[in-house]
Amino acid sequence: MLSDLGLDSWFEGHARALCASKCSVARVVAIDRGRIVVHDGEGELFAELLGKFFYEAESAAKFPCVGDWVCLERHDSGLNDAKHFASIHNILPRKTLLQRKTVGYNEEFQMLGSNIDSAFIVMSCHYDFNVRKLERFLVMTHEAHIEPVLLFTKTDLVSEEALELLIEDIRAAGIHIKILAISNTTADGLDKVRQFIEPKKTYCLLGSSGVGKSTLMNKLMGSNNFETQAVSDSGQGKHTTVRRHLIILKQGGMLIDMPGMRELAVSEVREGIEGSFTDILELAKKCRFSNCGHSNEPDCAILRALANHELDSEHYKNYIKINKESKHHKEQTSFVEKRKKAKNASRIASSKVRQRKVRDPDEQ
Repeated sequence: MLSDLGLDSWFEGHARALCASKCSVARVVAIDRGRIVVHDGEGELFAELLGKFFYEAESAAKFPCVGDWVCLERHDSGLNDAKHFASIHNILPRKTLLQRKTVGYNEEFQMLGSNIDSAFIVMSCHYDFNVRKLERFLVMTHEAHIEPVLLFTKTDLVSEEALELLIEDIRAAGIHIKILAISNTTADGLDKVRQFIEPKKTYCLLGSSGVGKSTLMNKLMGSNNFETQAVSDSGQGKHTTVRRHLIILKQGGMLIDMPGMRELAVSEVREGIEGSFTDILELAKKCRFSNCGHSNEPDCAILRALANHELDSEHYKNYIKINKESKHHKEQTSFVEKRKKAKNASRIASSKVRQRKVRDPDEQ
């Protein structure tokens, strides 16, 4: 049933407004090399995009991504493989959209998944753990209004005392999200993950390569559908998952595995910063001046907290760094948009001149 895939009254209302009578509703469960796989409540089938998506889309966000609900039209060819003949007419509005800025100088986004309720940030407590990287993941999830949960993997490789120290570092950075510690080797903590996953809700796995995402996926599915690779002695992970795929779990709930992320570039993420660095923002309210630059102003609460070691300096540096990236992206996006508008205005003006010359060939 579609309700088992997360279809609720909110999506149904939008479907009535956007889907023609000849269309039904389906959910995108995979996109692989341009091939779109959807689930219609009974099974998976391939679907193609109408040409209007390619002509009208201004950005990647206008195309379907894993987790989307779409208006689907079937085309019965009379053949046994008729399920391959279906087209996507519209994408329903998204409750949440998890995305990141593509690495490099362009201002495009990479869509990771939509309509996600909770994100499992998977980090190895043996090799991978880094508070600063965790903060970047939190900015991404808070910006998307998705509940973050930290999954500490490979707990069998560290002592309980070492694990407690890592958790203390997280709390000291002002991070108070739910933390689940697991071991894919001994299965310790896996029941807590299963209990956390609710029927009809959608979850995703975020993290670097080699932290155990694919192994965890196999454990939760009770199969070995996802290929796994060993991690080197240095802790360097290898890319195993190469595409995003929404999996329907037997116990209910859905899980999207993501390819490993080595770099997390942020875009304009005002809400994500507000949700991830609340301790710093609350301190800033106590400064004497509302526009305090936190450099050498008198009665600066930030400088005082840093001097008294009440605010972690690395935590604050990461906040400054991410904030600068966000502002830079906003400025770059504004510049690109202005340049596009100027080009469009120039094209329109040139078009009007050509049309006038066609109407009045003697006019020079």
